[in-house]
Amino acid sequence: MEEAKSPWRAILVLLYTVSGLTGVAYEVLWARMISIQFGANIFGVVFTVTAFMAGLGIGSLAGMRWKAKNPILTFSLLEAGVAIYALFLPSMLHVATSDIEMLSSRLDLVAWYGLQGAVSIAFLMLPAAAMGASFPMVLKAGEASGLKVGTLYGINTAGAAIGALLPLGLLPELGWIWALRLVAMIGLMVGVGAFLLARNVKESGFGQHAAAFPKTWAMLPYAGIGACSLMLQVGWTRLYSLVLLRTEYVLAVILCVFLAGMGLGSLLARKGQRSFWLSVLPILAAGFAIGSLWLYPSYSDWVEGAKFDSLSGALTREGLILALMTLPVTLVLGAWLPLLAAKYKAAGEWLYGINSLGAAIGAMAGGFILIPLLGTTGTIVVAALGLAFFGLMLGGKKLAWAALPLMIAFSYPVFVFPKVEKLLPLEQAGSRDLYRYEDALAITHVVQDEHGEELLLTDLQRMDASTDPTAVVVQMNQARLPLLLHPEAHSILFLGLGTGISAAGSLPYPALERTAVELSQGAINASRKWFASSNQGVMNRMDVKRDDARHYLTATNRKYDVIVGDLFHPDLTGVGALLSVEEFAHAREKLTEDGIFVQWIALNQFDPESLRAVLRSFQAVFPNAVLFIDGMHLAMVGPNGRMADIGTMRSNLARLGQDKAGQATGGEGIWTWAGRYWGPIRAGNGPMQEEWAPKIEFSLPKARYDGAINITRVLKMLMAYRPDVREAESHFGVDPADSSSFDRAYIGSDLAARSWVAYLQGDEMAALKLRRYAYEANPRDRWIASTLADNMMASLPGAVKHGMDKKSALLKVLEVYPDNIEALRAMVKLEHESGNRVGEKQYRDRLVALAPLDKEVRQ
Repeated sequence: MEEAKSPWRAILVLLYTVSGLTGVAYEVLWARMISIQFGANIFGVVFTVTAFMAGLGIGSLAGMRWKAKNPILTFSLLEAGVAIYALFLPSMLHVATSDIEMLSSRLDLVAWYGLQGAVSIAFLMLPAAAMGASFPMVLKAGEASGLKVGTLYGINTAGAAIGALLPLGLLPELGWIWALRLVAMIGLMVGVGAFLLARNVKESGFGQHAAAFPKTWAMLPYAGIGACSLMLQVGWTRLYSLVLLRTEYVLAVILCVFLAGMGLGSLLARKGQRSFWLSVLPILAAGFAIGSLWLYPSYSDWVEGAKFDSLSGALTREGLILALMTLPVTLVLGAWLPLLAAKYKAAGEWLYGINSLGAAIGAMAGGFILIPLLGTTGTIVVAALGLAFFGLMLGGKKLAWAALPLMIAFSYPVFVFPKVEKLLPLEQAGSRDLYRYEDALAITHVVQDEHGEELLLTDLQRMDASTDPTAVVVQMNQARLPLLLHPEAHSILFLGLGTGISAAGSLPYPALERTAVELSQGAINASRKWFASSNQGVMNRMDVKRDDARHYLTATNRKYDVIVGDLFHPDLTGVGALLSVEEFAHAREKLTEDGIFVQWIALNQFDPESLRAVLRSFQAVFPNAVLFIDGMHLAMVGPNGRMADIGTMRSNLARLGQDKAGQATGGEGIWTWAGRYWGPIRAGNGPMQEEWAPKIEFSLPKARYDGAINITRVLKMLMAYRPDVREAESHFGVDPADSSSFDRAYIGSDLAARSWVAYLQGDEMAALKLRRYAYEANPRDRWIASTLADNMMASLPGAVKHGMDKKSALLKVLEVYPDNIEALRAMVKLEHESGNRVGEKQYRDRLVALAPLDKEVRQ
């Protein structure tokens, strides 16, 4: 083959660059696919990365032994094969997952995850091996023109870096399935282009590539570097997904930084002095990796306070800062391969293959061993020190080894996960960490806020899981409504435990058999110890299963009268599957003949179209489904049979007795709950949320930054769906004698919703007027009374300034809403200052009952 630069060599370089682009785009998209099975945890990332790295390593090593007469033709067939396989992979994995579900009753959670992981790795390793085999094929094709291993590695990883970012643009616009199809079509074009090129190149012109095997002792340290680099990648993905967007978005950005840095480092290393850089690189890699932990709290602080106008803007700015923190390490990782290939006169394929196999082991070790044992930051520290150790073994001079103890000392202060207050200084200012639990599934915190209330954070996310008095009511209402609507419940299943406070809403039913399914061991521990007083010891009266809700519903043979779906963050990876047609169907299968399933939704997390998709999905499974609204939470109520009416609620309360009946309604009475009825689901035709064709998980992050998540628009949509009062009376079986009671509660909740819309649109006078009307209609509605009382407290300084007695004003507030915490605190102070110890004790006792953890109350 001629040494001159033939045109086909430039085409080959271009094709191999695009091959890198499609390869990593597949990785990100397949990580999303695997996450369907594992939900919002690191498992999908670990299994995907493990399969890819093991496949790349095996493929590269096998490709060296492959005596291809025309390596470009072989490369074309590999690329086309991967593209075709990618098109069919979702269907194949879907079928395999269905078969695994049939085995679920015989598998515990660990075995179920293990089987799914093994199946996922098996499915992904095959295309990854084909991608790995492409490397020696292209190297054989281009060796005579002077293309070095560093050059090929560099241009391929440059394309891969772009490919990592491609899904960020495709997912929000096209969704997962069509994004994968588009990438597969690009891959197929690469295969066709390489095939056409192979037909125009003489087979006799290809060089006979001899793969020199490096010294054995050099192979193991470089495998160790591969393991540590993937430990670092897994650790960074977990760490930054806590403060950035979804897991696959963080994976994409980190992959881009990894690959861009490694590609650039590989190209730059060709010009360096080998002996010098092999001594310096290990120290640089470890130092920069540990340095990223020192900068992490500042980065989290910046993210919390930053304002973004669009999803692309958020990803760009967050990604650039993330790149600055991680790029120096990846430059070093990329420089190692060409330096070692030159030092040991070894074929790059050997080093690439061994490094990739080590990386596969490192991904598994990082995700399933080190993170549970040492935590995320501890895993990153171990990975950084491992890079230093193995790197120095490959060429470090004696003086360079002296830096290792300094690296250990540098890493010691950041080995433990930072305090929540440092990571979220705006939201959690003045807070104190009480408890932290970390495993491969989640990081759980119990934090005490500045007022003394305790809240539960899972991966630094909060969902009304707090001992704040208002949050306690919200949580307990999640059990109150379903139990009121069931004719006579004997068993209840909670899908999600949280703090256990939701389950405490079921305590007025003494004979009720309670079961809760919770995946997070940290949440289970926290509910038993830190939230025991707030959940009224319900953990001692409930069977708690540590399990994935999807696995439990497919595995158990038990049926329940009531099943309650907890509030979720629907835009997180895999969590949207809990609001899918398939998940709703699993829940219905586990209901008794007259059972009901209630799924709660936080309205402030949805845009109208995404909410309609979920409503359609629910109605597809429960044709007789209806809606209730409690505050800013929507309840989708799916009866297995006939929908309950007011007679059902009355008979329920009659069996409990007066005291228990009051507790069962939260003191609001039967008509308040009946008045929260919002009618049948009327979402019309359109897309639905399905496990293997998800919609909301990709639309919600985009809507969040584009302004489409607008509670005003959501409320207006729901108000348009609501039937008029006479139609509602008919739906709910209200007798004419009870029309007045029902109408007042029903109209009161309607006025309350209109007041929220007016307030959110900036018309505070109209909002206040509507709230007063709502209160006159139904003063027992907690949300109406508490909102009006808050308005009165806000206007208190002005009223006092205009001559109104402060105590009289406070008493008016408490007359409207006796549980207003701020008014009670003010009354305690007033009575104390006036020397009225009896009055002070009266209001203090009331405060203690409502907020026993409040610092001011305890003082």
